[in-house]
Amino acid sequence: MRLLTFTTPGAGDRAPRLGADVDGLVLDLGVLADHAGADLPRDLLSFIQAGPAAQETARRLIEADPAARPAGAAHRLEDVTPAAPLRPGKIIGVGLNYVEHVEESSRSLDTDKELPPRPVLFSKPATAVTGPGAPILHNGDLTQQLDWECELAVVIGRTAFRVSEGEAYEHIFGFSIVNDISARDQRRSGQWFFSKGQDSYAPFGPVVVTADEIPDPMALDLSLRVNGVTKQKSNTRHMLFPIARLIADISSGVTLEPGDVIATGSPSGVGAGMVPPEFLVPGDTVEATVEGIGTLANPVVDAR
Repeated sequence: MRLLTFTTPGAGDRAPRLGADVDGLVLDLGVLADHAGADLPRDLLSFIQAGPAAQETARRLIEADPAARPAGAAHRLEDVTPAAPLRPGKIIGVGLNYVEHVEESSRSLDTDKELPPRPVLFSKPATAVTGPGAPILHNGDLTQQLDWECELAVVIGRTAFRVSEGEAYEHIFGFSIVNDISARDQRRSGQWFFSKGQDSYAPFGPVVVTADEIPDPMALDLSLRVNGVTKQKSNTRHMLFPIARLIADISSGVTLEPGDVIATGSPSGVGAGMVPPEFLVPGDTVEATVEGIGTLANPVVDAR
C-alpha cells in the first residue's frame, strides 16, 4: 500500500485524512471504512499502532469493487494536498553512512576521514517535520550554509528493543523519504542537534510505502535535484551500515516504537562538498527521489 495523509481544498472538513494512492487516485480510507461499517484508525500513526489487523482491513477496502465506492471516496491525486504522512515520536538520523559521503565530509566539514566503526546517530525533533510542497525555512540570521541530504526513511511498525539483525525487518512498517536539511554553520562543538533540528529541517513524504511493496530496500536508486539540476545520485546498496544493522544498533539501547522514523543517511553530493560549496537560498526548489516511493519536493523560502 502507498499510504498518505491529505486534505481536499474547498471541502467542508479540512482535517487531514488517511488515504491510499491507487493508480493515480487517492482513496479516502475513512470514507470507505464508514461505508463498509469497518473499524479503521483515521490517521497514519494510529493506523501503524493498530498493527496487522488494520492493514488487512485497509487492503480489503482498497480491493473492493470500485463501482461500489460511495461519493467522496476517491479523488484525483492532483486534486488533493498531501501533508507529512505522520508526526513521528522519534526521528533518528544516521550520519556518514555512505562511504563517498564520509570522504567528502572529512574534506569539507572536518569530520573524521576514517570510516566510522559503528553507526553515527543524531536526533531531529518532531517539530522539524514538514510535508510535501511545504516550505523549507531559510533564516539568514541563523545560517548561510543551508544544505540538502536525500535519505531513505524507515518507518517502524512494531516495538523494537534489543532486536538482532535477523529480526530487524520484522519491525519495519514501511519506507518513505526524508530530506535531512542541515545548517552547516550551526554545528556546536561537534553537536548536530541545532544544525539539523530547526523547524522545517525534516521534509518527509510524500507517501509511506508498506514493506511488502519494497522487495529489497537495500537496492533502491536515490537522487536529489536543486532547481532541476541533479546534485546527488546513488543507490542504497552503498550504505556503510545496512538497515538491519541500524535497527539492531539503535535498539540495543533505545526502544523503537511504532511510527518512529530512521533517516538512513545521505550519499555524497551535498552542497558543502561541492567545489566551490553550494547552499540553498530562498527561491530554490529541492526534489528528493527514491525508487519505488516517489519524489518529495519543497521550496526554500525566506523565514525572516
